This record gives sequence, structure tokens and C-alpha cells, in this order.
Amino acid sequence: MTETTPYDADRARFSRSALARLVLCDHAVDVSRSAEGLVPTRHDPDTGPGGRVSQAARLVELAERALASAVIYERERGSSWAEIAQYLGIGAGEAEERFAADVDRWNTAFEVPYRLDETGRKRIPQLPTAAYDPVWACKHLDLWAYIRHLGTDDKHAVSSGPDMAASEEGASPVTP
Repeated sequence: MTETTPYDADRARFSRSALARLVLCDHAVDVSRSAEGLVPTRHDPDTGPGGRVSQAARLVELAERALASAVIYERERGSSWAEIAQYLGIGAGEAEERFAADVDRWNTAFEVPYRLDETGRKRIPQLPTAAYDPVWACKHLDLWAYIRHLGTDDKHAVSSGPDMAASEEGASPVTP
């Protein structure tokens, strides 16, 4: 049985491909922020032995999560395992095996939007935050891109993408 979520109506205004793209955007921001933390050197003397390795390891974890999100996005937009594998330098079967669990979790989250926490009282959303609450994600990601001036002064660099189109022709999925 599918339970409803507070953001079902907002989420319905986005395609699954658009939701997957928002998740990829959000995970890319996490990678960027983590990488930024490795740049300053001023506080190196205050960092314990191995501390920068810990930061770099976290960066790799976040990059792997972003890669899995990219695979999910590509699958949602119709890319084959062979097309994905080509960019990974591996075979199609190996790509499918490596990312099948991620794709399965993504698909299952639309059917079973929550799981109960260990107490059995609190519902935990199974979709990543950017897909669970896409309107918030668009506003958050647009602001992040605008502040960083990622090659544009576009205040809607994320939400105006062609894949973010609302189900109604010409309508914006995000209220300005």
C-alpha cells in the first residue's frame, strides 16, 4: 500500500527524470562543498594527524553517491546500461551489477515512500530530500548556483532547465 507524503502534489509536477536530476544536482553541491573544505591551509596546524585524509575520503564517498545519482538520472532519461558503461570504462553487465541496487532503491522509494525508524513511531522518507521536496530543492539549488555565479547570472539556473518542465505546457514547476 502506498502512503501519501506531504509533498506528493509538488512532486507530481515533476517527471521522475527531473526529480533524479535534482538529486544529482544536490549531490554535486555536496561534493563541491566537501572539496572546498580541502582548499584552505590556514588551519592545518589545528588538524589532527590524518585529518585531511578523512576529509578526502569523505569527498570520495560523496563523489560515489553523486555517480550513483548520475546513473539513476541517466536510466530515468532512457540511457541504456551500455551507454552508461561506455563512460565508466566497463562493460554493460558490470555497470548494471554495480548500480542495480541504487536503481532498485530509487524505484522502490516511489512505491514505499516511508520506512519506520527503530522506535516504530517516526516515518523516514525513502526518497532523497531533493526528490521528496523538489520545490525546496529547486529554490535551494537555484540560489546556490546564483551565488556561485556558475557561468551565468541566471536566478533559475537549475529550475529553468528543460527537464524541469511542469506537466502543464509552459507552466513553471517552481513558484518564483
